[in-house]
Amino acid sequence: MHEVAVLAFDGISPFHLAVPTLVFGRVGIDGPAPYAVRVCAEHPGRLATPAGFALHVDHGLDTMATADTIVIPSWRQHATPSPELLGALRTANARGARLVGLCLGAWAIAATGLADGRELTTHWATAEQLATAFPKVRVRADTLWSDLGDIVTSAGVAAALDCCLHLVRTDHGSLAAAELASALVTAPHRSGSQAQFIPVPVPDPADDDPVERAMVWARANLADPIDLDGLAAVAHMSRRTFTRRFRDRTGASPQQWLLHQRVDAARLLLESTDETVERIAGRAGFGSAVSLRHHFQRRLGTSPAGHRAQFRPG
Repeated sequence: MHEVAVLAFDGISPFHLAVPTLVFGRVGIDGPAPYAVRVCAEHPGRLATPAGFALHVDHGLDTMATADTIVIPSWRQHATPSPELLGALRTANARGARLVGLCLGAWAIAATGLADGRELTTHWATAEQLATAFPKVRVRADTLWSDLGDIVTSAGVAAALDCCLHLVRTDHGSLAAAELASALVTAPHRSGSQAQFIPVPVPDPADDDPVERAMVWARANLADPIDLDGLAAVAHMSRRTFTRRFRDRTGASPQQWLLHQRVDAARLLLESTDETVERIAGRAGFGSAVSLRHHFQRRLGTSPAGHRAQFRPG
């Protein structure tokens, strides 16, 4: 059983605390939970929240001594973690535990020094302050989450949910993450490279969104050749206008987005079917198994066969 320790502290937002406990603990969702989740605090007992009610936490920092994943759901900006907390995080990381900082949780991880020379993601509104406070850390404010393997960080609020679902996908495969997302009634996957802040108004649901129309069409036709001209034609736009509007909408180019959709489609087929890699490559639009293996290795660091062996044994 994969042990998850979620850190709570005085003044924590209940929503930020609820995200990892809900996703990893499958609260209110039928079926076995693949994680053993415990909420801990540096000072167990009563913890105040800004929501008009208090929390009671039973477990202390010793919970981190055996945890496989430690989640810090937000933090008090500019607050310096105690030597005891920093020591517990460093010790856990040294023995192989994965540290996860959601939203302002990146501040606590940066304070450990474990991200020096590396990159962290945090909420765009505090990224500049984080970079100033920890100049050895490369701070990202243009992504939803980043995964370094031993350290995972995300932007705020909804992006924390995306990040936690990404970890479920990493640990248990796309099919398990998709089923969980369906139970939570949320999108099964938003790429970590997607922009946090999109500087255009969200279209009215009653309006026809040509970019969304092109995205839906592309997902339904991944097996066919799709190029920029085809996407622009579905949206009834010029190539240049469509490319600009698409990047404003997603934070990525149409070609990057399409490649991500094809890799995600292929890995879901690898997990849920017994089809050959060659057949899956065709269905996902890669044309050949060689092309699928190349892009699979570049994005996921493994081969299609290795991914299938991990998430569809036997």
